[in-house]
Amino acid sequence: MAKESVLAVSKDVQSKFTDAVLGTAEHAGDHILIVHRDYVHDVLKFLKEEHHFIYLADIVAADRFTEDDRFEVIYNLMSLRDQHRIFVKTRVPEDNPVVPTATDIWKGANWNEREAYDMFGITFQGHPDPRRIFMPEDFKYHPLRKEFPLIGVPGSLELPNTNPDAE
Repeated sequence: MAKESVLAVSKDVQSKFTDAVLGTAEHAGDHILIVHRDYVHDVLKFLKEEHHFIYLADIVAADRFTEDDRFEVIYNLMSLRDQHRIFVKTRVPEDNPVVPTATDIWKGANWNEREAYDMFGITFQGHPDPRRIFMPEDFKYHPLRKEFPLIGVPGSLELPNTNPDAE
């Protein structure tokens, strides 16, 4: 089978999902698709099934700290067959930080989505196990949000004693 260029993949996604793709970009040789969150699940599934992006390398979240679409969820996909990488970004508003889960497409999305919830408060609708992964279940905060204090919230967690001389 002939190797398909990542630009051709991007154009195919744009032609199939005309309302979904909000923009494209290139950075450091990598191609980025910016996709509306209502369509991100369909685009991810299409990339896996039709263009062989079978490896989900990572899902990360970012706090853009803007009034519009404050958060961003970034999917790092690879086609091992064609040796291409593509990033799919979707933006999420602060007042409704919900994105459909990708665990039905890649089982490996599980812990990445749990981490994005735990650290940023982004909920992945349909996730099979939405528990926190790092912080205690009753912790009320999301530590990677930009407004989270650098020293933490006093009294929110009991911290270990760092004084070696104390008993």
